[in-house]
Amino acid sequence: MQTSDILKRVRRIEIETGKLVSETFAGEYLSVFKGQGIEFAEVRQYIPGDDVRSIDWNVSARTGGTFVKKFNEERELSLIIACDVSGSQYFGSTGKFKSDVVAELGAIFAFSAIKNNDKVGLLLFSDQIELYIPPKKGKRHVLRIIRELLAFKPKSKGTNISLCLDSLNRMIKRKGILLLLSDFFASDYEKSFKLAARKFDLIPVVVRDRLEDEFPSLPGFIELEALENGSRAMVQLSSRQAGYITADKQYKNDAALRLFYLTGCQYIQVEAEGDVIEPVIKFFKQRAKKLRR
Repeated sequence: MQTSDILKRVRRIEIETGKLVSETFAGEYLSVFKGQGIEFAEVRQYIPGDDVRSIDWNVSARTGGTFVKKFNEERELSLIIACDVSGSQYFGSTGKFKSDVVAELGAIFAFSAIKNNDKVGLLLFSDQIELYIPPKKGKRHVLRIIRELLAFKPKSKGTNISLCLDSLNRMIKRKGILLLLSDFFASDYEKSFKLAARKFDLIPVVVRDRLEDEFPSLPGFIELEALENGSRAMVQLSSRQAGYITADKQYKNDAALRLFYLTGCQYIQVEAEGDVIEPVIKFFKQRAKKLRR
């Protein structure tokens, strides 16, 4: 893709997403993320009526008085957008790659974050860490993130979700929002996912293309290429082999959904050929409803 084409796409996403965020998502983002976190401020003397659970017993023991911990709401958060850039992201049966959908979703959340004065960072991963941009504020910074989402050329084609999550667990010291975008056609990341879910407000975003999950029931053969290792095979559409391929992906999908449920992570699922906006609106509504309970 030419540099001029990339800039045009960045500008188009900026205009379309910026308008969408202003009209819809900035307020939704504020209501479900902001003010949930708290940070320690100071200790002060106990006043009758204070919650006894907030007593700082260490300070109280040292001073001979009774002191409580005081906390402030965290008004500034950090959003990390972690994107799978493995070979499978460059699949599209309807003219739109999954990577295009990822860029749109990343832009929606990034613009929502800066609209609310939050920092935004980016991590791109395959089976290695391809790129890391630390969280910062500002429109120029977000435009750089969108440009990388659209134009970055990964060195590898494999997938290692555990590596992504373990790296973020080490690098990011404060709790924040972690948006994890992938098709989740991977294995052996459950332990790392559970650790990340305890540290971050972890939001898995499952991006799929319908043709990956179910081959058309037609006679004849189709040539398949494994986008993560380059191997090719001719597969009869109605054969048992085709059934094994779809069954394996269904198994990995079911395993991911079970993991989200067990860790209490509300997820977003987006079909590459479908509407990107509606699943995000649905997520915000579900999240707001959960917070009101």
